[in-house]
Amino acid sequence: MKIGELAKQAGCLVETVRYYEREGLLPAAVRDEANNYRQYDHGHLERLTFIRRCRALDMTHGEIRALLQARVEPDASCESINELIDTHLAHVQARMAELKALEAQLSELRGQCHAARATRDCGILRELDQPGDAAWRSPSALPSHVAGSHCSTESPTHTRKDG
Repeated sequence: MKIGELAKQAGCLVETVRYYEREGLLPAAVRDEANNYRQYDHGHLERLTFIRRCRALDMTHGEIRALLQARVEPDASCESINELIDTHLAHVQARMAELKALEAQLSELRGQCHAARATRDCGILRELDQPGDAAWRSPSALPSHVAGSHCSTESPTHTRKDG
């Protein structure tokens, strides 16, 4: 099948397929000698579907690579898979706690302005203008594992750059 059909069956964009190929998560397709089109098989679809399911769980490329490797070793222990999921779950739980703290901060901030008025009198802007208040810092100074919170200091295998 051609790349468009693969993308359609997997429920993603053609660019996503190309991206996973560039990242080495999806093996390169064989090129048709007549027209140089990529030709994919059912194995590509199965692997792409697996990758997309992992991404839906917000797994990093490194985690996906580890799971893909485990798939090709059917007689190996699944202990490393369990550890990977346990670690990922802990990251998700930590991010949830961060989001709860963020929610509390935003609620407190919203409480600073109860009525529409001129912006010069806005309690929210006044509160945000206060210098050096530790209460308004990010809920966590540590790099987070969950989408939207990866720091630039993380390794390339822990960034989210797909469609």
